[in-house]
Amino acid sequence: MTTRQLDGKTALVTGGSRGIGAAIVARLAADGAMVAFTYAHSKEKARAVAAAAGGAYAIRADSMTGGDVEAAIAQTVDRFGSLDILVNNAAVSEFATIGELTMDQIDRMISVNVRSAVVAIRESLLHMGAGGRIINIGSINADRTPYPGQSIYAMTKGAVASLTRGLAHELAARQITVNNIQPGPVDTDANPSDGTWAPKMLAIMASDRYGTAAEVASFVSYLASPDAAYITGSSLNIDGGFTA
Repeated sequence: MTTRQLDGKTALVTGGSRGIGAAIVARLAADGAMVAFTYAHSKEKARAVAAAAGGAYAIRADSMTGGDVEAAIAQTVDRFGSLDILVNNAAVSEFATIGELTMDQIDRMISVNVRSAVVAIRESLLHMGAGGRIINIGSINADRTPYPGQSIYAMTKGAVASLTRGLAHELAARQITVNNIQPGPVDTDANPSDGTWAPKMLAIMASDRYGTAAEVASFVSYLASPDAAYITGSSLNIDGGFTA
């Protein structure tokens, strides 16, 4: 049972049409927020997520393109009149060694995982007032990369963690908090709990299961709420003991 602790708040979730992003959209809407979200490709999936969240606002935007990200912020503010919560969830991953990855693949990870978050934050700050919340969705790989082929992806998520710490100092005077959630293995279409990597992941975790997208979404909702006003600059793990 939710408490609608976000009544009257407006939120934008990047990459909100599937997986963790879709769960975040649903949870923020259930807690009372007016929610917009971006999607890159599937209009059908986006429509389904919007409908399930009670009429969330779907915005076609490619996080590779700074202009699309800027436009998504503008459309959210035009639609709702304000922006209180930004969730930087859009991300891409390519798991291969640094020698195997092409520079195009590396540039894409940097653009989507880091640059798009910077663009979204800069634009959001033009509209965000006291009590604003910036929540980045990072990865536990920023802290632990147990297998070869994760170095570049981990680098991008490490950059997100560093950005979070620095922004906490820059935005404290404006009473805007900035935090970074670092999920471990979470059961999604892209990383199913019965997939080929699951036995390896479970073998190094304290928990005997993958997390759920809903569990990550509940963490986001808490950080977006007034109860989390004293938390800022933190990278918070939700990883089933992946780093224990």
